[in-house]
Amino acid sequence: MPYDEDLERRVRELVGERPDLSEKRMFGGLAFLIGGRMAVAASGQGGLLVRVHPAETDALVSTTRAHSFAMRGRPLQGWVRVDAEDVRTEADLAEWVERGVAYASSLPAKP
Repeated sequence: MPYDEDLERRVRELVGERPDLSEKRMFGGLAFLIGGRMAVAASGQGGLLVRVHPAETDALVSTTRAHSFAMRGRPLQGWVRVDAEDVRTEADLAEWVERGVAYASSLPAKP
């Protein structure tokens, strides 16, 4: 399944123009990186992939509509998946994009 190009456009508008922003095709979708660190992606499996503080992962999964993100069958702390229907409104999408951008911005930039 190709990623949602409308979701890509909406994320790009929310991220805005930043000197440390780059975009990269990853995980079958399009990732938005801050300082070389992935913040959020329009996922090839649909919806959004969001980078969060690893210590917040379990709480977000249990208190929001986010799901665990797994790679090769193993859940990854610090990443959550949000279904497309849960980011239909601009307010819902903005909340997740801001969360991902804030966490990626808190990390040291990659050289």
